[in-house]
Amino acid sequence: MRILISGASGLIGRALTRALQEEGHDPVAMVRRPAREGEVQWNPAEPLDSAKLDGSDAVVHLAGKNIAGYWTVKFKQEVRDSRVQGTQTLARAVAESFRRSGQARIFISASAIGYYGDRGEELLTEASPPGHGFLPEVSQEWEAATAPASEAGVRVVNLRIGLVLARDGGALPSMLLPFRLGLGGRVGSGKQYWSWVSRDDVAGIILFALQNDSLRGPVNVVSPEPARNEEFIRALGKELHRPTIFPLPAFAVHTLMGEMGDAALLGSARVEPAKLKAAGYRFRHPHLRDALQAALG
Repeated sequence: MRILISGASGLIGRALTRALQEEGHDPVAMVRRPAREGEVQWNPAEPLDSAKLDGSDAVVHLAGKNIAGYWTVKFKQEVRDSRVQGTQTLARAVAESFRRSGQARIFISASAIGYYGDRGEELLTEASPPGHGFLPEVSQEWEAATAPASEAGVRVVNLRIGLVLARDGGALPSMLLPFRLGLGGRVGSGKQYWSWVSRDDVAGIILFALQNDSLRGPVNVVSPEPARNEEFIRALGKELHRPTIFPLPAFAVHTLMGEMGDAALLGSARVEPAKLKAAGYRFRHPHLRDALQAALG
């Protein structure tokens, strides 16, 4: 398969590119700078000539601004625009390509478990309603932006991705320094659920979704074993051989990180990969200890 990838140089895009090449597929990076040979140039804020998609079997859309940062009004608008505008641009081009030639028949677009918001102990599946707040609102708009492709008959998969574990990107690197200084500890009460997934599994799930016609619509990309924050912190401390006795109180999270800290660190999302389990996906790292070892390896 020839697969176009936006965000190919990012945390997930790099792993996906390697995985596709190992399986004998032809991944093609979509870039904003002038394209080199074997790349496709695009601008998320401008219409994309659907002829650039000719010859491709699928488009995987991973590009979007990182939510890490202090959530000012301007920052939040940039996060929203980076997700919604880019997705609309690609969805329209995919729809045009499919109607014209039957190509670009699969559109896989990133989303996030932020869709569910802070839900405490509730077990969340793809059928659960959205939560309330900035992340749920953005996630709903993000997924809705794929509508032009699905309305044209393209198979669309919305990847609701959890906390991705990798040493060279995502949230994990920012956690390592406090632990190495012996200052690791639970965040807030420690009772909130963190639904995580290994980077290898994110790439594996995208491959699985490309090849499995039964998967469409929202798909929770998380391990089958979500962990409470205190469990996650203990496991990380054990792998790093560091103590976990210095908690970070909720008020400190709010003071230092504002709304972002409240949503991303203190919020609880106990998410189940119901569709992946039903479809028979076999996780490479279903257990937290194995996933941390692979990430830190």
